Amino acid sequence: MKIRIQQKDLSRCINVVQKGISSKSTLPILSGILLETEEGKLKLTGTDLEIGIKSSVNCEIIEEGTIVITSRIFGDIVRKLPDLPIDINVDENNNVHIICGNSKFNIIGQPSIDYPQLPEIFEGSYFEIPKDLLKSMIRQTIFAAAQDETRPILTGALFETSNNSASLVAIDGYRLAVKKVPVNVNEDIKVVIPAKTLNEVSKILEDDDTEVKISCTQGNVIFNFGDTIITSRLLEGQFLNYNDIIRNEYKLKIRVKTRDLQECLERASLLAREGKNNLVKLDISDDRLVITSNSEIGNVYEELPIELEGNDIRIAFNSKYILEGIKAIDSEEIVMDMISNVNPCIIRPAEDNSYTYLVLPVRLAAED
Repeated sequence: MKIRIQQKDLSRCINVVQKGISSKSTLPILSGILLETEEGKLKLTGTDLEIGIKSSVNCEIIEEGTIVITSRIFGDIVRKLPDLPIDINVDENNNVHIICGNSKFNIIGQPSIDYPQLPEIFEGSYFEIPKDLLKSMIRQTIFAAAQDETRPILTGALFETSNNSASLVAIDGYRLAVKKVPVNVNEDIKVVIPAKTLNEVSKILEDDDTEVKISCTQGNVIFNFGDTIITSRLLEGQFLNYNDIIRNEYKLKIRVKTRDLQECLERASLLAREGKNNLVKLDISDDRLVITSNSEIGNVYEELPIELEGNDIRIAFNSKYILEGIKAIDSEEIVMDMISNVNPCIIRPAEDNSYTYLVLPVRLAAED
């Protein structure tokens, strides 16, 4: 293989595919990036067998070929090179010669024959969604996916489509986040995508309304951005029936300014996280919300006006769980529906039914 490529283009491409490479892999070949030449482009691939990322970049191909180069050292070298054309030459012994300006590197590569193939794309079975809309769906839900492996299915998010709408749902047993958006899709899809995959997709997605193609095939999901393709294995198992968890009944409803509540909770959480259970208490009565938190080093009191409909209540939450849901809401005002201090609290944007966040309260002891 013999190519010439711009340093900036190659560095950007390496940064993308490195997101698919795990430092913990026991297979040496997976610590490398696969380089392939094809139709005037250099294609780079990184995978850990769970997620795979392929990205292509324009280059001058002098001689076609393939090679696998250790990801870490290759990335470090290219990033440190000057902003000049890079010549990459691979000899018959898989030695990779990298020349840029007055810099010359010789790196030992590996033959590509043992590198795993990523799933093929079937162009006939995909739908499209704007990049910024998909990024918003991920941002508003994925933080609620489970972090531990005791229930593996909950370490992913449920992605389903029906009736020209798509939903992304994440649950960890303490909270639930659902984002629903309109899409032009004819088939019903119901798959669970690993949270790790969605996080990497979100990092690569640009904030524009160009379309990304999504297809599901043979236990895999494929995100096609054009020059970059991400493939991932789907999680197997039965996801919780989240529609049974979200109930529309309530005994009190409050309406409050999102930013004001977020800032009060952030201040209260400064002391809450010093305590044993990261607790913030909410006292709701007479069109006002009082937030308190106590720890061994002190206490905090916050008060803000609200619109209250229904009974007074005293309820407590893990400050991290309630804050993360409120931070995900872009609306100026939110609505919180509650039944009692032991039932889930449902939080929504005041004028938007596309997002729902449910959080379980923490049971207060009698002396609290």
